[in-house]
Amino acid sequence: MEDLVRYVVDSASAKGVEYAEARLHVDVGSGVTLSNGIPEPVQLASAKGLAVRLLVDGAMGFACTNELSKESLSEVVEVAYRMAKATKKLVAKPISLSKEKAEEVRWESKARKPLLDVAIEQKFSVLDDIEKNLKPDVVKVELPSRTLVLFDDITDRYFANTEGARIHGTVSRIGLLFILTASEPGKGTIQRIGNKGESGGWERLEEWDPSRLVSEEAATLGRILREGKQAPREELDLVLGPEVTGIVCHESCGHPQEADRILGREAAQAGESYVKADMIGYRVGTEAVTVVDDPTLPNSYGFYLYDEEGVRARRRTLIKKGTINEFLHNRETGAQLGVNSNGAARAVSYDREPIIRMANTFMLPGEHTDEELVGDVRNGVFVKTFMEWNIDDRRYNQRYVGLEAYLIENGEVKSPVRNPILEITTPGLYGSVDAVGKNPEYEAATCGKGEPDQGAPVWHGGPAIRLRNVRLGG
Repeated sequence: MEDLVRYVVDSASAKGVEYAEARLHVDVGSGVTLSNGIPEPVQLASAKGLAVRLLVDGAMGFACTNELSKESLSEVVEVAYRMAKATKKLVAKPISLSKEKAEEVRWESKARKPLLDVAIEQKFSVLDDIEKNLKPDVVKVELPSRTLVLFDDITDRYFANTEGARIHGTVSRIGLLFILTASEPGKGTIQRIGNKGESGGWERLEEWDPSRLVSEEAATLGRILREGKQAPREELDLVLGPEVTGIVCHESCGHPQEADRILGREAAQAGESYVKADMIGYRVGTEAVTVVDDPTLPNSYGFYLYDEEGVRARRRTLIKKGTINEFLHNRETGAQLGVNSNGAARAVSYDREPIIRMANTFMLPGEHTDEELVGDVRNGVFVKTFMEWNIDDRRYNQRYVGLEAYLIENGEVKSPVRNPILEITTPGLYGSVDAVGKNPEYEAATCGKGEPDQGAPVWHGGPAIRLRNVRLGG
């Protein structure tokens, strides 16, 4: 496979291009589903293909193919070359790429129990065990709708470019999605969507104890329905659990600090950003707030060590002690803004171009225990999980609706409350944080971006955080 990648790079180089890269993906995956205890058809997926990007006279051309004969590969190089030539007159400013170290390396996620060794029957047995623990006499609530999905994928990536980079990376991921709808007579319905995911092998799932995890979530839905009171609509203190902290960091820090979005490329697709290119050092929060994006976390769902432009991944500190510290960059935006790429170029398949993406976005832990965060609140609400979020296309005004939430009275967590609503601006939210917990947690998600869409595996999370004097109510 590596020979095919090098053949494409050599063919492109022979045409006198400024730069060329080739990327071969070999992907396999599976998904098993139980809907209300009934097995759905098994999903099996496989794909193999190669993409090439060329830089010709300051214009970029992209083409791909799943036919890997040398004749087809020569043709795809020609298509990319013609595309670059044709778009040259449309490029307002010639594209250039940041200077990066070209490396030859082999990297992979570690898997003690390879996913390919796990039979479909064993995967269904996991879902069967979860389903058995969702009976009303176990979780104390009726669940008229239950969807359980166990999925996995393995991807091999071969990358080479005309600068001498030669990189082979392999990542295996496993995930569990559950959608539970609970019902209580006279109390209505409530739904929980949960997503657990990591990189690695079957051993990752075994450590989750999925039956206990999902049954506890179901039992919580019942308590919320039976005991939940109307949420307050007033100014008070909030404690946000790690799940809520994570969606906040992802939506109101990660997305607006993607450099392609800041420079306008995403405007017609996913929106714009309130952040401008000259806002490095701009204060958006208190000194308690530091938000990072780190692809290198072992076993993380968004794990990778080299991006799809051959750049070594590293931790990116997006907000540092309340101020904007850096953006997420690929080689093109890095050159445009006079910095190096920080390894944020990702492509989910051979037929997608690499674009700037998050990986694992989270707030760094502080020094407080969860008990301390709550103990210093006289009147407030603890929002542990969320059911809904909305944010405008500039990532400035946002709305979060809590799912599992509780009143806080004189430093103690009390009765559940239903649907607390927080509507706030990005600086208003981060500027209200006065304390950060010390125990981070992470949730898996699929982040959408691009045209055509690319659903990238990510983590978001962090510790619990405390916000002072914010208004609930919507």
